[in-house]
Amino acid sequence: MESNTLFSNLNEIYLGLLPESLSWAAFLGTGFTIILILVNALLMLTAFGTYMERRVLGRFQTRLGPNRVGPFGLLQPLADLLKLIIKEDLRPVTADRLTFFLAPVLMVTSMLVVVAVVPFGNGSFLADLNIGVLYLVGIPTIATVSIFLGGWGSGNRFALLGAARAVAMLISYEVPMIVSLAGVLILAGSMSLVEVVEAQRLPFILLQPLAFFVFIVSASAEMNRSPFDLMEAESELTAGFHTEFSGMRFGLVQLAEFGEVVITSAILSTLFLRGWENPFIPSDWQQVLPAQIWFIGKVLFFMFIFTWIRATLPRMRIDQVMAFAWKVLFPLALINMFVTAALVVVWPDPNPTYTQLWVMVGVNWTVAIGCLACFTRGLERHGKKPTASVQLVQMPAEVS
Repeated sequence: MESNTLFSNLNEIYLGLLPESLSWAAFLGTGFTIILILVNALLMLTAFGTYMERRVLGRFQTRLGPNRVGPFGLLQPLADLLKLIIKEDLRPVTADRLTFFLAPVLMVTSMLVVVAVVPFGNGSFLADLNIGVLYLVGIPTIATVSIFLGGWGSGNRFALLGAARAVAMLISYEVPMIVSLAGVLILAGSMSLVEVVEAQRLPFILLQPLAFFVFIVSASAEMNRSPFDLMEAESELTAGFHTEFSGMRFGLVQLAEFGEVVITSAILSTLFLRGWENPFIPSDWQQVLPAQIWFIGKVLFFMFIFTWIRATLPRMRIDQVMAFAWKVLFPLALINMFVTAALVVVWPDPNPTYTQLWVMVGVNWTVAIGCLACFTRGLERHGKKPTASVQLVQMPAEVS
């Protein structure tokens, strides 16, 4: 298990600057310094992610994207921030003051707090909890509560209906997301994210293809990303739970939404792509690039994948969204859990050989391809067509 070398090095610097009687201040200063690094890095990546997404979407749609503010349009996120700051902050007369204020704050808080347990380098993290994975799936539920608070506190019926639909979707997709992580935990033998990275002699994206598919689809729904972005759908007529938010309240909601893309990309890199390690060579080989560079590169890779999905897939209907969670993702997550448990029973050794690992890869990919093919065929055969109930009416001939 890796020790927190970043914390140790910073703590030694503070101890050298402060007298021995203030060792507690050195401890607090070290913690606050790491928090400052993590929060600012997350905010910078989020700002860059908004720019990157708009530029990449522009390329997909045969246009340029933002290219006027600063060189290559790099200062566009700063211009958007200034615009939101100077816009008037409106609050409906019928809105509940406390909940209307708390909703965007809780959304940003839940996004920032998650990063505390994500290791971003070799011995570089804020906290290595022995229940790190449970922490990851528990803290984002605060965002679910904040969405309902935003809709209810707005005093707007349309916002309340949008919040109810969003909460129903989030709760539905949390179940397959949590079950999909069971296979990862069975193979890693720990809930610590540092130990999950160390357990990946082969990237878990090879050993757990079904879990990766279920997790990334569920995460897209949790983040309100395409093709699950029903709050921006034409059928809503409004913007869902944040219809009444303006100014920096709206800016905080958007910050949380785009920041979740960065956080989810970091979680995917940690759970399925060996975190800070080079995914192409064994972990005991010499690393060519620094660990932080590998980690940031993987985060940017998954951010590009989410943008690619947004540019490619059309939006689903609400009935398709709910059915997909319970009829496809949840069974796939259960199948992956049972297959992984069976493989561990066959090879109970906590350190299987590379031959056994590659046999597991073959079995899991065969099961994944077979399940996806069967479920796709079933959806095509039994899927509801929106025009099935439409009947053609024969109009009488025009009387001359």
